[in-house]
Amino acid sequence: MARDTYTIGELSRLSGLPVKTIRFYSDAGVLPERERTSAGYRLYGEADVARLELVRTLREIGVGLATIRSLGDRDLRQVLDLHLRTVETQLRNLQRTRAVLRATLERGDPTEEDLRRLNALGRIGAAEREDLMDSLVAEVGGGNVARERWLECLREAMIPELPAEPAIEQLDAWLELVELLSDDDYRASLRRQSDEFWDRREKAGQLDSAGWDEANRAVAELVQRAIDEGVEPGTPEAGPVLDRAVALLATVHSAEDGPEFRRALARGYEEHDPRAERHWELVATVTGTPWPPPQTIAHRWIAQALKAHL
Repeated sequence: MARDTYTIGELSRLSGLPVKTIRFYSDAGVLPERERTSAGYRLYGEADVARLELVRTLREIGVGLATIRSLGDRDLRQVLDLHLRTVETQLRNLQRTRAVLRATLERGDPTEEDLRRLNALGRIGAAEREDLMDSLVAEVGGGNVARERWLECLREAMIPELPAEPAIEQLDAWLELVELLSDDDYRASLRRQSDEFWDRREKAGQLDSAGWDEANRAVAELVQRAIDEGVEPGTPEAGPVLDRAVALLATVHSAEDGPEFRRALARGYEEHDPRAERHWELVATVTGTPWPPPQTIAHRWIAQALKAHL
């Protein structure tokens, strides 16, 4: 028999979605809250069960939260279009599962690790990916407009979609990436280490990342030329290269080059969370792109040069 109301735990059991996800949907306004108990616990109705399934389906095909909030009645064509995209998503998931099964069988007798991978395939849909990025942007962004905009620009890059026929190495990298980006301590580290930088940019009104990208490309090209010419970071020849690189980075940081800025820059490199570099290494594995990229090579060189010349 249908009931009038459900607690969030009961709704979780009915829908198969975690309580944390349902709470996030409620806070985001895509699953409007009906009422609360006298103790402050959320209550949901029968309509919310169906609404939650619709939200889950829309997220699976990559529909954003803002779009879901604005959805009204849909005509038959829209429903069929939604159905088509859902089927196409299911086909991609099946193709991915087939590829992993083939790779597992080709490697010999399946292990517990192989079974873990296969079990994890059910948790790597577009909906999970979108939910992960939504919560990451909100938590790491911390209300800083500039930082949240930057994270939105990196949305697709930070956790790329797994290829339709991934190699085992790509699947393992993807699963490690999801675990890393879900880690509360890593999120807190990203927010803490970038607070000063983004606060300064927001105060300066530098919310557009185009100039920042251009400066970073210039830094990478400058340092790569020096590396190609055999300039070691600890040599006197590195001094002029370091000066030009730091001058470019000062514009990125909305600061003036000088001893104080250089000490702060060196300290930032020393305190940099190694998990951030691991993050982008995993992305490179998933996407099949070379590692390390020019920017990483350049910043490693600058960190060593600062340490040697300060």
